Amino acid sequence: MTTIAFFNNKGGVGKTSLVYHLAWMYDELGLRVLVADLDPQANLTAMFLDEEALEGLWPEGKPRKTLLAPLLPLLEGEGGIADPHVVDIEGIGLLAGDLDLSRFEDELSQQWPYCLDIGKPRAFRVIGAFHQILARAAQLREADIVLIDVGPNLGAINRSALIAADHVVVPLAPDLFSLRGLQNLGPRLREWRSGWTERLKKRPAGLDLPQGRMEPLGYVVMQQHAARLDRPVKAYARWMARIPAVYHEAVLGEAVGQTGVSIEDDSHCLAALKHYRSLMPLAQEARKPMFLLKPADGAIGSHAKAVRDCYADFGVLAKKIAERAGEALP
Repeated sequence: MTTIAFFNNKGGVGKTSLVYHLAWMYDELGLRVLVADLDPQANLTAMFLDEEALEGLWPEGKPRKTLLAPLLPLLEGEGGIADPHVVDIEGIGLLAGDLDLSRFEDELSQQWPYCLDIGKPRAFRVIGAFHQILARAAQLREADIVLIDVGPNLGAINRSALIAADHVVVPLAPDLFSLRGLQNLGPRLREWRSGWTERLKKRPAGLDLPQGRMEPLGYVVMQQHAARLDRPVKAYARWMARIPAVYHEAVLGEAVGQTGVSIEDDSHCLAALKHYRSLMPLAQEARKPMFLLKPADGAIGSHAKAVRDCYADFGVLAKKIAERAGEALP
C-alpha cells in the first residue's frame, strides 16, 4: 500500500479536484483506490456524494459513518480505534470527511509533546490514529494506493495526516500566495519529519506507528492560461518562472541555484495542468470526473476534444506519480 498526501497551505489551488480526478484515473488504470478526506471542510466528500448520500453519512442523533467515527472511542476515553466505514463509489473506496473532525485538533496538539515522555502510549495512539484508520480501511478494500486530501493549513490535523503519508505532492498555482505557501510548507514538513523521528525513539513496544516519511514527489502547477500579452498573463509567467527555485530551496532544502530552470526542465514538476474551465460545470452536474464525460452529459463538439485531452493529461500525471512512488500499474 502506498499513501500519498496532497498538500499546500494555500487554498484555492485545485488540490481537492486534483485528488478527485486522480482517484478516478487510478481506478481507470486498474489500481484499487482508497481516498481519505482529512480536510474538516469535507469538500472532497461533497464531490463524490450528493446531499442525500451525505445525509445518510451524517444522520442527526445517530452514529456517523465518517472518518471521525473511528476516532470517537479514543477521543472520549482510553479506547482504541474502531473499524472505519468505507463508502463504495463504483469501486473507489472513500473515507468520508466530517465537519466535526476539527474537534480532534486540540487533542492532537496536546498529545504531540507527550510523545517525548516515556510511558505515554496514549499520546502515540492519538498521533498515529490517522495511520491506523488508513491502514485498516486499506486492508478492508485491499487498496493498492491511498490518496489523502488535507486542508490548507499547518495545524495539528495536517501534521498527523502527513505523518501517515509515504509521499507528498504539492499542487500550486503560479501566484505570489502559492510561492509564499511553499516557503512555509517546506520547512514545516522537515520540522514534522524530524520531530516525529525523535518521538519514535521513545515509542512504546507493540504499537503500529507510521514512519513519517513524507517524501516530496514533486509539484503540480494548476490553471494554465492561454498565451497573451496583457499584464495578468505577464505576471503569471513571472510566477511560473520562480516556482522551481522556491520549490528546490523551501521543500527540498537545497541551496538556491535553480533560478534559470523552467518548469518544463525541472524534474520535480510533475505536470502543468490546464484548467479545463468549460468541462467543470458539466462534470459537477454529472457528478463524474471531467475526463469521463459523455455526449449525454453535454460533452459534444469542442467539449469532446477537451475531454480526450483531459484524459490524456491526467493519465500521464497519474502514471508519473505512481512511478515515483514505486507503485506498479497493472
